[in-house]
Amino acid sequence: MKISDLLSKESILLNIKLNSKSEAIETLIELHQKAGNLKDKNKYKENILKREQQGTTAIGDGIAIPHAKSDAVKKAGLAAVTVHDGVDYNALDGKKSNIIFMIAAPNDGDFHLEVLSRLMVLLMDGEIRQKLLGAKTGEEFINIIDSAEEAKYPSNDNNEKTENTGYRVLAVTACPTGIAHTFMAAEALEKAGRDLNIPIKVETNGSGGAKNILTSEEIKNADAIIIAADKSVDMERFDGKKLISVKVSEGIKRPKELINKALSDEAKVYRSSGVKKEEALGSDESFGRKLYKHLMNGVSNMLPFVVAGGIFIAIAFLIDSILGAPQDGNFGSNTPVAAFFKTIGSAAFNFMIPILAGYIGKSIADRPGLLVGIVGGFLATTGATFSNVAGDIPSGFLGALFAGFAGGYVMLGIMRLCDGLPNSLAGIKPILIYPILGLGAIAVIMCAVNPFMGYINTGLTNFLNSMGGTSKVFLGFVLGAMMAIDMGGPFNKAAYVFGTAAISSGNYDIMAAVMIGGMVPPLAIALATTFFKSKFTEEEIKSGPVNYIMGLSFITEGAIPYAASDPLRVIPACIVGSGIAGALSMFFGCTLMAPHGGIFVFAVVGNWLFYLLSLIVGSVAGMGLLAVLKKNINKGEY
Repeated sequence: MKISDLLSKESILLNIKLNSKSEAIETLIELHQKAGNLKDKNKYKENILKREQQGTTAIGDGIAIPHAKSDAVKKAGLAAVTVHDGVDYNALDGKKSNIIFMIAAPNDGDFHLEVLSRLMVLLMDGEIRQKLLGAKTGEEFINIIDSAEEAKYPSNDNNEKTENTGYRVLAVTACPTGIAHTFMAAEALEKAGRDLNIPIKVETNGSGGAKNILTSEEIKNADAIIIAADKSVDMERFDGKKLISVKVSEGIKRPKELINKALSDEAKVYRSSGVKKEEALGSDESFGRKLYKHLMNGVSNMLPFVVAGGIFIAIAFLIDSILGAPQDGNFGSNTPVAAFFKTIGSAAFNFMIPILAGYIGKSIADRPGLLVGIVGGFLATTGATFSNVAGDIPSGFLGALFAGFAGGYVMLGIMRLCDGLPNSLAGIKPILIYPILGLGAIAVIMCAVNPFMGYINTGLTNFLNSMGGTSKVFLGFVLGAMMAIDMGGPFNKAAYVFGTAAISSGNYDIMAAVMIGGMVPPLAIALATTFFKSKFTEEEIKSGPVNYIMGLSFITEGAIPYAASDPLRVIPACIVGSGIAGALSMFFGCTLMAPHGGIFVFAVVGNWLFYLLSLIVGSVAGMGLLAVLKKNINKGEY
């Protein structure tokens, strides 16, 4: 298969004018549709926009390669445009993109991805880019690519690689989607190796799994390892080898420099003490970003316990209410059926804090960190101190966060201290030495900090309980607005974590404001696409009704494609609508013990009628702002 097999005259437009990134995406998707590459244009667009949310696909030097692997793709294909004055595609080098290829990849099969990787390497050649920009017809455009491909990849070795067991450098490339950057970095490193006359083999961790896998013999004989990856890779196999770890984009931009650096004294010998994910994600990653990822690892593993346990407890209260049980200290357990749900729900819910801390610790120090995190989280729930190990003042959610991070990093330190032990003890380190030292360390740490964390946790709970009406309304507005700022990103997650933490402290009105804030953006968009069709494209109008379901189900991410295509108008409208809904929920004193479920858990919402009213008012407000802020598509003003 050649690159030209994935192109057609119908999928190419030359020397056109584009005003925005969103217009470029729309144009390229239409070319794919015209070429017969797509089964579902709208779904494919959602996949493209979802990929753009992970980071721009503009490579730099005037090149952009948006791509998606999707069930909506009928056959693998390319669409291409050249843009006369360039278009701002958010390239990292700040330059406008004037050559844009869009990759449509089906979910079954990956052979075509290797062919597409060649295209990306060709585009790195400035002379080839100039020829493509000067092409006058689609046939000429394809012929230029054909000639360049034949020159760089002669047909007699297109599908064959010579056997070589004496690789000096080994590399692994990986990107989040495993389509473009993975293969682009691999080709760039292999080409640089040929130019430097340094034998190199590259393993690609693409969307279809690892290809060209490095063998243990090759690793043993190699002089150095390069990891060019934006996601986790298997690192333990490289123990004792000189290794450098960078982002996948660095493998594309400076492959020769990386090879020389890996072989120099600048590269450090990698020592594995369990597979630490952060080491596979690039040395340029900020400390704050690592902390956020560790926190999200804990939160994602905690959520099933919170959601399932919370809903079971809420069902118990609902049953007792329906059966007329007294709302006393045993409310939720007064009838046998309610007691069943309350007991099971409480069992799951009580795991919430230890699981949060445990998986934060595991994210930092891999499996050895799980023990210290879980035990530290449990000690936070009991409030263990030196004077009262059985428990004093629980430090709750805050204590669990501290236990997870402190335990994880302490365990990393313990593992590094144990690196100097004789090799004869290597087998007992993970099953005896690490657990004993880690358990002792976290016990001392939590007994020392629990009194302080406990007072802070108690003070925060008392503060929330003592907040007056105006203060709570303002808090509700802020939390609701945070759910709409990035729709699943850090602000959204921070508000949600605060809501779940409040549930564990008995403040159920906060979770109500958080969930309603997350329901508004999709609903506001669905309403706007229904009643203000002139503000949206045909594709957006067709996809609009789906957001009714997503909004009612508390799936805020349904609004992301609309926000991505017009962020300066859509996001502010959603923020205000969500903020109003959150504020009204607080004003009416609505409560929620189930931290998920949307309309399906309204039966267990306290003051549910006014909760529904708050949702309607917030959604209509968001719709109204969308109608005012967005311009009419059919007038060409968008």
